[in-house]
Amino acid sequence: MAKRGTRGAVTRFAPSPTGLLHLGHAHSALFAHALAGEGGRFLLRIEDIDRGRCRPEFEAAIYQDLAWLGLRWEGGVRRQSEHMEDYARALDALDGMGLVYPCFCTRAGIRAEIARASAAPHGPDGPLYPGSCRGLGDASARVAAGESHALRLDMGRAVARAGPLAWHDREKGRIAARPEIFGDVVLARKDTPTSYHLAVTADDGLQGVNLVTRGADLFQATHVHRLLQALLGLDVPEYRHHRLLADASGQRLAKRHDSLAIRSLRERGHTADEVRAMAGFGEGPCRP
Repeated sequence: MAKRGTRGAVTRFAPSPTGLLHLGHAHSALFAHALAGEGGRFLLRIEDIDRGRCRPEFEAAIYQDLAWLGLRWEGGVRRQSEHMEDYARALDALDGMGLVYPCFCTRAGIRAEIARASAAPHGPDGPLYPGSCRGLGDASARVAAGESHALRLDMGRAVARAGPLAWHDREKGRIAARPEIFGDVVLARKDTPTSYHLAVTADDGLQGVNLVTRGADLFQATHVHRLLQALLGLDVPEYRHHRLLADASGQRLAKRHDSLAIRSLRERGHTADEVRAMAGFGEGPCRP
C-alpha cells in the first residue's frame, strides 16, 4: 500500500460536483488521504462555485463513492457556495490595497485585442490579458449601473508589494514564485463572486491545510496562490503534485470517461480493493 505521510499533515480532497468521480479522482483522494499520515487530518471540500454546472446528484455521488472506497474525512464538509462572505472579505482586503480593478472587456474583445498584437505574451493558460481596462480610472459608476465586468488583480502592483516569494514542493524542492506569468488574473465576476484562485487560497488558509496535494496540471497555479497567500497574510502550506492518470489511448482522464467512473466500475462488479488498485493504491510498492 502507499506509504504514510508525515505525522500531523492536514490534507484535503476538493472535487467539483460537475460529474461523476473517475479513477483519476480516486487516485487524488487516496493520495491526499495517504499523505495525511498517522495523527493527521484528511478533509473534504466541495468546490461548487460554478452554480451553472454543479448538480446536487453529483455531490451526493461524491460522498457515496468516497465512502465505498473506504475513505473517511474529518469534521464537516466545507461547501464553497456557503462561504461567499469569506471570499468577499479576501477580495475587499486586496481592493483596499489598491490591487483590484474592474474589467469590462468581453472574451471576444480580449481575443480581438490579442489578435491585433504582433507578439502577445503567453502564460500557462494561453495568451495573457492585455490590460485594456487597467488604466480606466474611476469606474464606480459603470459598476453601480450593473454593467457586466470581472475583477482582476493588478499583477504588477501585487508582485511589487509582495516582493520575492517561494514555496516548497515535496518532490521538486524550493520553487521561486513567478505569478506574473499569469498576467492580471480574474478574482471574481459579476455573476460569480469568486474565482478558483481566490477561493482555494482562502479555503486552504481558513481550514488550516498545511500540505496541499493535487494533480500536476495545477502546479503552475501555485505561483498565483503563493502570491495571494502573501498578500492576505495566510500561512504557507507545503505542496505535492501527483501524476495524472490516463486512459488506454494516453488521454488524461476526464468526467466524460463514463466507463472509468467509480460508480460504473462498482456497477460492473469491481470491488473497492480492485478500484483502489486500478487507481494506483493496491497492495505492492506503489506510493504517492
